[in-house]
Amino acid sequence: MRTLKSFFFLLVLLLSAVFISCSARIDGVVLQGGAAEISVKASLGPRTVSLVQSLRSFMGDTRNTPILNGETVNRSLAAASGIKTASLKNTSPDALEGNITISNIGDFLLSERGMFITYSEGADSSSIIIVLDRDSAPLLISRLSPEVGEYLSALMAPVALGEYMPATEYLSLVAMIYGSPLADEIATARIRASIEFPRPIASISGGSSAGKRAEFDIPLLDILVLEKPLRYEVKW
Repeated sequence: MRTLKSFFFLLVLLLSAVFISCSARIDGVVLQGGAAEISVKASLGPRTVSLVQSLRSFMGDTRNTPILNGETVNRSLAAASGIKTASLKNTSPDALEGNITISNIGDFLLSERGMFITYSEGADSSSIIIVLDRDSAPLLISRLSPEVGEYLSALMAPVALGEYMPATEYLSLVAMIYGSPLADEIATARIRASIEFPRPIASISGGSSAGKRAEFDIPLLDILVLEKPLRYEVKW
């Protein structure tokens, strides 16, 4: 296996920046030599904002800082291997946008458990596979943004608590504790991404493709629950 020289899996970065976003859009381009440029737009839904504000007030946190804090995310990304620059900024207290430059993510979040990204490169074909499960997702959260982990725990997200729970049961729990509007907000939240690869895509799993561009439309609920591992693969 060679060092990862392609940026397919925007989800890795997305998790660090907008794991609790109620809407997010990522656009990226893979550059020759293993670097990549991506742009991010993310925002929280009003019910999620209300919940986080209530939690802050309950804990006595009077800081007037954005709920989805661009500066905090930039610091987390800057400390992660494979990231060259991160310049996200708040467009409102509950929304951010900006750009991330990736130098190489081959060693991104390596641990004693190894890699969860598998990449192979050849003269005629290349492929990348990533599996997000209840082992790798908490690792991402803990290493990149403890604050997000706290929010996810408050939302009782199984991915943060390390528990198994079907999606329907999780939404019922959220509705019972916080009300149906918040549960509905979580149920309809999407993460959408578009990535251009160096060559035309031969096959894709977990998304759709046209020419060199791959498109992904991921329900946030799937990530929060991880009822089953999420597997994405692109061959080009």
